[in-house]
Amino acid sequence: MTKAMLLAAALSALAGAATAAEATGNWMRSDGAAKVRISPCGDALCGSISWLKDPEESKGRVGQRVFFDMKPDGANAWAGKAFNPEDGKTYTGKMSLSGDSLTTKGCALGGLICKSVSWRRSN
Repeated sequence: MTKAMLLAAALSALAGAATAAEATGNWMRSDGAAKVRISPCGDALCGSISWLKDPEESKGRVGQRVFFDMKPDGANAWAGKAFNPEDGKTYTGKMSLSGDSLTTKGCALGGLICKSVSWRRSN
């Protein structure tokens, strides 16, 4: 019985790692204005701006971390923090993955006010 429980725990951990691996990579914002790179950072996922369409906005923003401490929060979902470079504020953040689509959400006031952004997998 104990071996079966250990095996189940190991398989569960591997499934979580595989899901996180699916979320890693480059993502283009649905409006084509930005790309982020999602990658592992410790036991979580983080995302940094890798490209901006507007060259003037690129100065000082490329490489800036905008998603951090994103830890598993259900199937194909993560919760952590989201930084908005436009207002300089950090919000409660969520990410959810569905195929080649990633949705990120930043929320304030305990989730009463939220803004979502859709991303598609990119090169």
